[in-house]
Amino acid sequence: MPRIIFAIILGIILGKMLPVSVMRIFATFNGIFSQFIGFLVPLLIIGFVTPAIAGVEKQAGKILVATVAVSYLDSVLSGLMSYGVSAFAFPQVIDANSTTAVLSREVNELKPYFPLTIKPPFEVMTSLVFSFMLGICVAMFKLENTKNLLNEFRIVIDKTLRGAMIPLLPIYIFGLFLDISQSGRVSTVLGAFAGVILIIFAMHVALLFLQFCIAGSIAKKNPIRMLINMMPSYFTALGTASSAATIPITMKSMEKNGVDERISGFVAPLCATIHMSGSEMKITACAVALMIMHGMPYNFSLFLGFCSLLGIFMIAGPGVPGGAIMAALGVLSSVLGFNDEMQALMIALYIAMDSFGTACNVTGDGAIAVIMDKFYRK
Repeated sequence: MPRIIFAIILGIILGKMLPVSVMRIFATFNGIFSQFIGFLVPLLIIGFVTPAIAGVEKQAGKILVATVAVSYLDSVLSGLMSYGVSAFAFPQVIDANSTTAVLSREVNELKPYFPLTIKPPFEVMTSLVFSFMLGICVAMFKLENTKNLLNEFRIVIDKTLRGAMIPLLPIYIFGLFLDISQSGRVSTVLGAFAGVILIIFAMHVALLFLQFCIAGSIAKKNPIRMLINMMPSYFTALGTASSAATIPITMKSMEKNGVDERISGFVAPLCATIHMSGSEMKITACAVALMIMHGMPYNFSLFLGFCSLLGIFMIAGPGVPGGAIMAALGVLSSVLGFNDEMQALMIALYIAMDSFGTACNVTGDGAIAVIMDKFYRK
């Protein structure tokens, strides 16, 4: 997160200082990198969604189905709640007419020195359907060789994401804000983002309070006390920006709320992968903001499909900072029609607040654990 913020600030400053010939070098890099992102997203879906489905047989019983169902439902409803609040509040803080006029006007965009086209091996939806088909068959028919191959493929994608994609993102964001700064659009973009960020933080707080109120009413426990007990997990996630790295602290926090250690040991690792309510809320809100800024039409039915698919795509977000937004790029482009620049702005806005989304995710895991403990403790 600090590197992304530094890249944004540096891009804004140097966008008015560097010669065009130098800035075109970064425009060339951004053109290649955006093509690489489009190439990697379908492979990322196959690499992470398929092994997750294929590994279901390792966990048995009703608690697995219940945890997955509650996690998915919570993530989707969080996204829809975010849409409702965003659709009402963002037009109050974003001047749609001025931002659309500024962002759509003719500007001297930085041109790359040469174009490079990298076609993805699959369409996004094709890769998702293929992942479900293959994962279900591997789980049902116990195809161990295929499962081992899928796990090795997952390692390849994970190493690519950690070793190449995430480290190069600050350069990509720097190049984007160079272009925005030199074209005179930076004040419009940042002015709109400021109000959006504050509203998203408020929505995270409201979401956590609502989750623990529901869990408390089911388990007959004090929601405020349970939320306080989850604060070590919240602040650990805030510092690491990784759900996976927070699992041990999350388990201890769950047990402080009276959750059986067997339940916490099952729910914490599973929800670290599949429960992304805070991330889905943030991605949905950022998407609505960008659509308002660009004058794009949006409605509830569009975002109902978007949030439903996003809840599945987020399974492909591994436990690394920024993984969730990389997995979400496919549905952003295929459902909402985001172009390369809008996807880059989504990445910048999301990663600048990445820790807060992750902290909301893992803290909400505690509410799910309390519910699972209520029904499946025996």
